[in-house]
Amino acid sequence: MRITQRAQRIEPFYVMEMAKAAQRIAAEVKHTDQPMVFLNIGEPDFTAPPLVQAAAERVVRDGQTQYTNALGLDALRERISAWYGSRFGVQVPARRVVVTAGASGALLLACMALIEDGDEVLMPDPSYPCNRHFVSAAQGRAVLLPTHAAQRFQLSAAQVQANWRQQTRGVLLASPSNPTGTSVAAAELKAIHGVVQQHGGITLVDEIYLGLSYDDAFAQTALAIDDQIISINSFSKYFNMTGWRLGWLVVPDSLVPVMERLAQNLFICPSTVSQHAALACFEPESLSVYEERRAAFKARRDSFIPQLNAMGLTVPVMPDGAFYAWADCRDACRRLGLPDSWAFTEHLMQHAHVAVTPGRDFGTHAPGDYVRFSTASSLQDLNTAAKRIHSLLEAA
Repeated sequence: MRITQRAQRIEPFYVMEMAKAAQRIAAEVKHTDQPMVFLNIGEPDFTAPPLVQAAAERVVRDGQTQYTNALGLDALRERISAWYGSRFGVQVPARRVVVTAGASGALLLACMALIEDGDEVLMPDPSYPCNRHFVSAAQGRAVLLPTHAAQRFQLSAAQVQANWRQQTRGVLLASPSNPTGTSVAAAELKAIHGVVQQHGGITLVDEIYLGLSYDDAFAQTALAIDDQIISINSFSKYFNMTGWRLGWLVVPDSLVPVMERLAQNLFICPSTVSQHAALACFEPESLSVYEERRAAFKARRDSFIPQLNAMGLTVPVMPDGAFYAWADCRDACRRLGLPDSWAFTEHLMQHAHVAVTPGRDFGTHAPGDYVRFSTASSLQDLNTAAKRIHSLLEAA
């Protein structure tokens, strides 16, 4: 059977491949005094709050499960619009909100609508691997530009200007980012968008971790800059609805009918049950729960990252959002006699029973130097993992 070049260009998602290996080892050590601690997957350990769960049950019980409009329930689009106003002080008309089958569905729609064969999209290295694969699926090419701690592992306007070519279509950023948890400063993002506009390009910003911002200096949506910016968001992270597969994007008015036409053909509509349940996310009781959980994620960050730094797994930039720690593992590899982050990750799984993610997924610029820790697990799990890693390194 002939496989398309498009499919062959998509590399394995090594986060998930490593997760399979972690699960195999976990089964072997399940009943020992050192069961596996999973710090590899970026998934909150919280589930949807009570009002959301109750809403889903009610929808199923009442039989409200028919197709919705391809753009999503009008009531949900209105709730999302109101959330931008109350949370960020930004007026985003509901008519520009497109509800999707997760942020993945949002990215697919955006790339299918805006990227042609041969178009290039500038992205930071490191960055979330699936984002560049959406570009590839649309016959475009992701151009990864190396970034460093001094620039918070984010692109600068100067980089975008210097690397813009005839084939360049635009930029795809993430703020806060996976794997670094860092955001683009508002002034820099405005400057980047200015360069993009100067060249007639597109600015796409993945904001799925925006609700989990911990620093007011960065806790602002890109939509505050210009209504021509396209923002991708999700109910998975801040709203703790990972498996519900529900997201949205905000687009300029001119793109709404394009998105509707594509969504009608590719998805028909997002999950009806998830949409009705998500209405309850914006009730005051639910928002209070989410803010308590955001504080818990921040407390985990504040406890765990100093422990990593103390044992030489240095996190060069303190994350201002999300739930990740992008740690330099070169010193740890040297102490353990290991060549790179992939070998270090395997060593941790085998000898400390701690699962983390090597840098290989996130780019080509020094991927062997970094590992990503997810701090979405409980404080108890994070402390257990830190003690085991510390013991492993001390014994080396």
